Amino acid sequence: MGANPVPLRALCRRVLPSVPEQVRCIRAYSGRMKYRHLHHAGNFADVHKHVTLLAALGALKRKEKGFLYFETHAGRGVYDLADSAAESRHGIGRLVGTECVAAPLRRYLVLLEQLRVGRGRSRLYPGSPWLAVSELRAQDRAVFVESVPEEARALERALSGAGPVRIRAEVGDGFEKLRSALPPPQGRALTLIDPPYEDTRRDFERTSAAVADAIKRFPTGVVAVWYPVKVARDTERWLDGMARRITRAMLTAELRLYPADSRVALNGSGMLIINPPYQLDVQLAESLAELYGRLAVGPGGGIIVQPREPR
Repeated sequence: MGANPVPLRALCRRVLPSVPEQVRCIRAYSGRMKYRHLHHAGNFADVHKHVTLLAALGALKRKEKGFLYFETHAGRGVYDLADSAAESRHGIGRLVGTECVAAPLRRYLVLLEQLRVGRGRSRLYPGSPWLAVSELRAQDRAVFVESVPEEARALERALSGAGPVRIRAEVGDGFEKLRSALPPPQGRALTLIDPPYEDTRRDFERTSAAVADAIKRFPTGVVAVWYPVKVARDTERWLDGMARRITRAMLTAELRLYPADSRVALNGSGMLIINPPYQLDVQLAESLAELYGRLAVGPGGGIIVQPREPR
């Protein structure tokens, strides 16, 4: 397939008689090409996700034993914020040049500065693969899966010269490849699941199934899932379903910039962590409270950090 999805859309419309069939065709064959994380890089949800990830990685590194870090939707690794200027201005743009108190926030800004200084470009922004590799040790291992070949090649370039960390970037379906990665030989793992949620219902369904399968294959593994907060009742329904499906300890950490049911594209950002490391909830409560204080745009937002018991 070419990089431009327009001819494909025209073909779907030409050969299929009904609008619903045309929409399904376009989604099935061009969905992977439509989404590029670069258009949202550095926005408030990205910042929330990355600060949470650094906190989780730091918690796992308290033990000397190595672990597997696995990403199902890796992206390209490093982004130029010129492509997401409007969104990043209200995310990472509000943090650059500030002094933070919480350790994950401080570390996040240090790594951002290291990337920009190291490559001599002041508008670069690190994706989760680059941040993770920066934190991993020689005894750890990382696998990054990206479905779009062009993005996967960019990811390999972004992670070149990663040092002693054993890493592998693969092209394919991250949900499917996760199945063969668990259980890991290290006996410890952190998996980040971060789909685009373009086809919202299908992505949520696949995410739920992938988490359930991952925990079945490796019950003690840590799984971190990013999810969008758009309509509060829908989010709560999905989380309740996960609590019924997963018989392990869970933690939700949400950052909401707008009231729960505002008519904006994205009211908030959520992270669901299964098998959360010890005291991760305490660290996230501190970090997200500080983060919200710096990113808040008005009344009605806030943070939620709370455990969820299996049902």
